[in-house]
Amino acid sequence: MRIRNIAQKIVVKLFKLGIRNSAKAVIIKEGKLLAIKMLENGGTYYILPGGGQKHGENLHQALMRECKEELGVEVEIGELLFVREYIGKNHELAKYHSHAHQTEFMFLCHLKAETDSKGSNPDKGQIGVEWLPIDSLLEYKLFPRALRTYLISYYRSEKMPTYVGDMN
Repeated sequence: MRIRNIAQKIVVKLFKLGIRNSAKAVIIKEGKLLAIKMLENGGTYYILPGGGQKHGENLHQALMRECKEELGVEVEIGELLFVREYIGKNHELAKYHSHAHQTEFMFLCHLKAETDSKGSNPDKGQIGVEWLPIDSLLEYKLFPRALRTYLISYYRSEKMPTYVGDMN
């Protein structure tokens, strides 16, 4: 029995070092991008709505659940726009994220109702939602930073690759 318990713990630890999938919503309306406003260490920054896929969920189910939690509304999920990886050891926070490896699937989405506040189960540090002018995205602290130019180009109907690689 003891060997079995140890083996199970090892498998769980190895599984935790695997790749985490995440689904994100790109919601554009009247030239603005809907973003989650976050507060950390006294400063604010922005991220796309969405989050981690749970075991047994497909990406659409994960995205619908996350948007309901963070935005308080349901979304209609459209086409897959971008696939981004974050491999922590390759970026400036490698000291803290060396084992992190996440693949994000970013879908074009539309709100089924209006939202101007955070949802029923917001992320830690989430202080609200905000519509950011797409033409001015480079002026905002939106993460991942490199995605800002892809979003601007997409909005301008410029041809963009779906797979955007490892970026922060």
